[in-house]
Amino acid sequence: MSKPTLAFIGGGNMATSLVGGLLEQNYPANNIIVSDPMEENRNRLQKQFGINTSNDNLSTASQADVVVLAVKPQVMKQVAQELSSALTHQPLVISIAAGIPLSSLQQWLGENTPIVRCMPNTPALVQTGASGLFANTHVSTEQKASATEILGAVGISCWLETEADIDAVTAVSGSGPAYYFLIMEAMEQVGVELGLSQKVSRQLTLQTALGAAKMAMESDVEPAELRKRVTSPGGTTQRAIETFIDGDITELFRKAMSGAVERAEEMAKEMAD
Repeated sequence: MSKPTLAFIGGGNMATSLVGGLLEQNYPANNIIVSDPMEENRNRLQKQFGINTSNDNLSTASQADVVVLAVKPQVMKQVAQELSSALTHQPLVISIAAGIPLSSLQQWLGENTPIVRCMPNTPALVQTGASGLFANTHVSTEQKASATEILGAVGISCWLETEADIDAVTAVSGSGPAYYFLIMEAMEQVGVELGLSQKVSRQLTLQTALGAAKMAMESDVEPAELRKRVTSPGGTTQRAIETFIDGDITELFRKAMSGAVERAEEMAKEMAD
């Protein structure tokens, strides 16, 4: 069975990670084309992956079964409106731009265009991403399968029940890597203050984060239970955990993640204006 022809509009980091992940899963390079206005990006992609590139968005989109919009939100309106004339064959369009609702995308691309809105995250750059996807009513079952395959090339993907859930995905996984980086930053700094060298403190912090995530991924019990198993009564870990709880860490995360949702809603309004 032949694979759909994929057109990426924009050749930046996220497009590069998706192309790399797809090729690692033996997606045919001849079925992928990337359009980007910068010659430097086109040359890099050709050299790295052996795929076709172009500087003509309209020509690129007109020959594709799936069009991935991988441009910055600030230029999405202009790019989408220009593309609309090349989408009369109604390919699936996947938008990975933050803060742009389906209503705006449909207005710019055409009301009957099959569109999947996606919220990926930066670990997709190392094939460990997490993405939330939501489709409009024009997307077929086959097209949803194509979207799952494309985003699955760089991690996991989850289909959402409502478009509003995209904002929650933004708060959990879209912005989430930065939360963990902040925790790592703090642990490394305090480790140095406690007497470790920066190198040793960083190595221990990063390996501990990796190990904890791996244990949680491979375990059949909840994170809360894993935490309890590590926390011996009256021990060092209990003292640390009690300090976090006394500081109301859950409420702090609630405020932070709710703030992320509020900002996502504000951005959607700003983009629609």
